[in-house]
Amino acid sequence: MPRVINPVEIDALEKETHKDYFDRHSPHIVCDNTAERGKKFKVKVLMGNDYTHPDDADHYISNIQLWNRETLIAQAQFSPGMMSNNPEHVEIDFYIVPKVSMNLSAMAVCTKHGLWQSESREVKVVD
Repeated sequence: MPRVINPVEIDALEKETHKDYFDRHSPHIVCDNTAERGKKFKVKVLMGNDYTHPDDADHYISNIQLWNRETLIAQAQFSPGMMSNNPEHVEIDFYIVPKVSMNLSAMAVCTKHGLWQSESREVKVVD
């Protein structure tokens, strides 16, 4: 099983020292805190806040997944050069139709630095 990197588990000093490394590899979930049951709901996954990720032939974001607890609910795969070989914030919008409240997390794969997990995001589903 691959090592999952979760920056939440890294001490503050190391995180500050390597903030560019952690930022560019960390997926972030951007969505509302509530969703309407049975209605289409947008969940954006964004790679990094301040630092862009490379888009080289051997170093790029190859996969982003969206999970509800232990269930994979959406996934996107990327090829090298999708950002014209320029460093960029990779992002994807997933549209899902929730039935119950969710605890969302995102996983992203960097071809050079492995599997990275976001912080969890609670979404309450209302009628």
